[in-house]
Amino acid sequence: MDKAKKFIVSHAPFWHNGNSVNERYYHIMIAALPAVLLGIKQYGIPAVGVVALSVSSAILWELAMNYLTHRPITIADGNAALIGLLFAMAVPATMPWWAVLTGTFICVVIGKHIFGGIGSNAFNPVVLAVAMVMVSWKDLFDFDGALLNYDLDMVMAYPLAAVKHFGVGAIESFSTADLLLGRQSGGIGATFGLGLILGGIYLIIRGFIRWEISVSFLLGVFLTAWIFNLAAPDRFAGPTFHLLTGYTLIGAFFLATEDSSSPVNFIPMLIYGAAGGVLTVLIRNIGAHVDGVVYAILTINLVNPLLDKIRPKAVGKVV
Repeated sequence: MDKAKKFIVSHAPFWHNGNSVNERYYHIMIAALPAVLLGIKQYGIPAVGVVALSVSSAILWELAMNYLTHRPITIADGNAALIGLLFAMAVPATMPWWAVLTGTFICVVIGKHIFGGIGSNAFNPVVLAVAMVMVSWKDLFDFDGALLNYDLDMVMAYPLAAVKHFGVGAIESFSTADLLLGRQSGGIGATFGLGLILGGIYLIIRGFIRWEISVSFLLGVFLTAWIFNLAAPDRFAGPTFHLLTGYTLIGAFFLATEDSSSPVNFIPMLIYGAAGGVLTVLIRNIGAHVDGVVYAILTINLVNPLLDKIRPKAVGKVV
C-alpha cells in the first residue's frame, strides 16, 4: 500500500494580516454612520426612506446578479450594503424612489458586476452612478430646491451654489462651525463635516483606507483653492470653504479610497489623490458644474492603471 504523503500547494498570498473583506466594509459603514444619522435628524422620515430603499435595493440587485450569473451568494460580505449606503449619502432626501432604484442598479449591475464583480471594477460604482443620475436628471440634485419641502429650524443653503450664483460675498453667511456641524444643505450624509473627518480618521487608524490618498486629495483641494483665492479673492472662495463644502470630505475619505479603482503604490497614491483635489477646484471655479468632486474622481479612476505603473527602481544591479 502506498503510504506517500501528499503535499498541498496553494497560491499566494502566504501571509495574511487577519483583515477580511467583510470586516472592511462593515467598518466603513460604521464610520459613515455619524454623518448619516445627522442627515436623518435634519431631514426626518424622507431621509430614512431614501437610505433604507438605497441599501435594500442595492442588496437585492446584488442577489439578482448572483442568481443570474450562477455565482455564490455574496450579499453577506457587506459590499452591496456599503454601496447602497454611500449612494444614499450623496443624494438629497427628496430623491424619488425610481431614481434611487436606478442609481443602485447602476452601482451594482453596471458599476460592479459588468466589470466582473468585487475587486474588478475600473470606476467607483457609487461615483459612476451619482454622475450618471446627475447628468440625466440634474434637477434632482437641486439641493436648495429640495429644502422647500422641509420646515427646518435653521436656515440652510447649498454653499457651492450660493457662491457660484452670488459670488464670494455669499460665504459670509456660512461660518466654519456651521459647515463642520452640517448647517448646510447637500446630500443626506455629505454635509456633516466633523462626522466625516472623524470617520475618515478612524478608517485610517484602523488601516481600512490609506492616508496617502485622503491627505493628498485634501492638500490638492487646499493648495489649488488657495492659489485661486490669492489671485482673485473677490472671485474665488478660500481653501477652508472648499474643504468643508460639497462632496469634498466624503470624496476624500469614502469615495476616492475605494480599493479597486485606486492605486496600491505609494507615489501613485499621492499623485492620484492630489490630482483629484486639483481637478475638484478647477471644475468648481472655472467649470460648468457646481461641485467637481464626482467628475474629478471619475477622471482619476480612469488614469489609475497608468499611475500604478510608477514604481521605485529595484535596489541593486543586474549581474
